[in-house]
Amino acid sequence: MIKKYNKPELLAPAGGLEKLKIAFQYGADAVYFGGKAFSLRAAAQNFSYEDMEEGIKIAHSLGKKMYCTVNIMPRNEEIEKLREFLKKLEEIGIDAVLVSDLGVFATVKKHTNIPIHISTQANTINYEACNMWEGLGAERVVLARECSLKDIKEIRKNISKELELEVFVHGSMCMSYSGRCLLSSYMTGRDSNRGSCAQSCRWKYSLMEEKRPGEYFPIEEDSNGTYIMNSKDLCMIQHIPELMEAGISSLKIEGRNKSEYYVAIIVNAYRKAIDLYYSNPENYELPKEIYNEIYKVSHREYNTGFFFNEPKADGMIYNTNDHIREYDVVAIVHDYNEKTQIALCKQRNKFILGDKVEILTPDSVGDSFVIEELFNENGKAIEECPHPGMMCKVKIPFSVEKNSFIRKKLN
Repeated sequence: MIKKYNKPELLAPAGGLEKLKIAFQYGADAVYFGGKAFSLRAAAQNFSYEDMEEGIKIAHSLGKKMYCTVNIMPRNEEIEKLREFLKKLEEIGIDAVLVSDLGVFATVKKHTNIPIHISTQANTINYEACNMWEGLGAERVVLARECSLKDIKEIRKNISKELELEVFVHGSMCMSYSGRCLLSSYMTGRDSNRGSCAQSCRWKYSLMEEKRPGEYFPIEEDSNGTYIMNSKDLCMIQHIPELMEAGISSLKIEGRNKSEYYVAIIVNAYRKAIDLYYSNPENYELPKEIYNEIYKVSHREYNTGFFFNEPKADGMIYNTNDHIREYDVVAIVHDYNEKTQIALCKQRNKFILGDKVEILTPDSVGDSFVIEELFNENGKAIEECPHPGMMCKVKIPFSVEKNSFIRKKLN
């Protein structure tokens, strides 16, 4: 007998306002984002106050939510600015903030009425810690990525029904414990615990013997060398039933620094998988075409992280730090004329007449066609679309909507 929990929230990354719009269009129930300060993704586009206000209006008009990450460990001199930042978040109607520092938690409680979610950076791995956070006033805990499904079920049994649990189910993994890493700070001066990780763990390393300075010995598995700390990407789309039966309230996708296409394709795949499961749990089976979608975006080798067992060598990639990329996004649809079947598009990568391409939309997966008619923005026939960012017009023999992606399989 399948234990029935409420359908979980699908939570998507929003590195900027356009990604927020695409995340909602492709099926996210909520997004998480960072402001220009106090977030652990300094390299992301992040949100200005104006962007936050617009994003909140969009989200709430759709019945969706926005959560702001305030998960750095602030210094003394930052506390006053933090108070001001939090008050502005409350003014615009933010749905929750994610925090990991007790001082930030106390500041939120003292100066605002914003709901609090505990960030994965707080390293919560047991039910007593969850109960403690709830006792302090938290509404949700984002569990550490080191929790197994068994751990999550045990936690769920020993906490109140009101406390929500959130877990990461897809995206990059960190070789350090829940992201608590000093490697980047030591090697580059960029502190990963303040949002500036240089991903030093993914670099190629060699050994140097003390008495042979300048003579490097590769740590090698093969001729490519070894990337001894380069972890695989997390992917749990094949295990939707197990996630659903664990009592998780929110399934989280990593990737605030990733592309709009990444957000669209991954959110779309998980949205369809979750909805299919809840339409018929007893007979659920992940369709092959949905599973195949997650391989049509740039990624590292996939792995299930800590959900089933503690990853050892099978969780690492030792021979390269390159991503696997089998498709290029060649254009994004800006408008479509149903009568003429002409789509106004913005070019992303070169494509030409005769190319066989696929379309990703929120409603369809992998519909393909051959480009038989191609025009520049002014309607003049052209044979290729070579210039990054150029506007062009493409005849698409079926209806598509704004923010549909045209992609081409690489040879």
